[in-house]
Amino acid sequence: MGIIPSDVEEQVIQEERLPSAPSTPGPQVHHNRSAKAAGWAGIVLAVLALGVTLALGLWLVRSVRRLDRRMTRVSQQMEQLTHRVGGTEQQSQTLAQQASQAAASARAAAQQRDEAKQSEETSAAQAQSALQAAAAAQQQATQAEQKAEEYRKQHEQEIQQLQTVLGQIAETHRTAVGLVMTLGEKSIRFDFDKSDIKPQYRDILNRIAGVLMTLKQYSIYVYGYTDDVGTKEYNLKLSGRRAQAVRNSLIQAGIKPGVITTKGFGKSDPRAKGESTEARSANRRVEIGIVDSRLLIEPLSQK
Repeated sequence: MGIIPSDVEEQVIQEERLPSAPSTPGPQVHHNRSAKAAGWAGIVLAVLALGVTLALGLWLVRSVRRLDRRMTRVSQQMEQLTHRVGGTEQQSQTLAQQASQAAASARAAAQQRDEAKQSEETSAAQAQSALQAAAAAQQQATQAEQKAEEYRKQHEQEIQQLQTVLGQIAETHRTAVGLVMTLGEKSIRFDFDKSDIKPQYRDILNRIAGVLMTLKQYSIYVYGYTDDVGTKEYNLKLSGRRAQAVRNSLIQAGIKPGVITTKGFGKSDPRAKGESTEARSANRRVEIGIVDSRLLIEPLSQK
């Protein structure tokens, strides 16, 4: 900043060497002073320009540094923002996945609810059907009981009438399932070791057949017995032949063969105890069981 041009310096040196001039300056002196003032003005302007330039340069440097710092902060903020955006995207994906799972769970719950409602409706319909079926079953049971009672009364009346009629022909008594007629010495007498029916007893069997033919839905069982003379095996066969002889007579009188069943019991279940002639004659007999076939029960004979 303190540098002076060489021509000015040379002029100053020359002036110092010259002798002192008179107090009144001439034109040349005025010209030199103007030139000197102009030189100093240029120096000042140069110095000012240089200062302004340095100040601008310093301001620019500081501005650039501030801009760099701002750019660095902006870059850091951008990185942070990018990181936050990435985290937000990941969180958004997680939330979207959770929302999808929640929607699926909601759909499943709705489906389960619908299925439960449908099952409840089905159960209610089944319960209603069960109630209706139970009511129908109860009504049928009541009707069946009424019919059973009516049948019982009718059956009882028929059995009583049948017992009265058959009782006039041969000994007849009630059992749990029907009637049993005993064709013994007072009605049909079998000779010792014989199974044939004597002609005088045919009328009794015809009368019995006439009554039995009027029955409907009844089964007839004919059982034969013997006295205690002879072996068990022989008496079983003999009793079977006696039962078969009575069956044949009933069939000849008009009863259908399919309703009559026979069986021999030998000397079991004697009517009279002892070995007397009277006891043995009483035990040689045939019994006729009469059972309502609607009961589907074979009568228990006197075994």
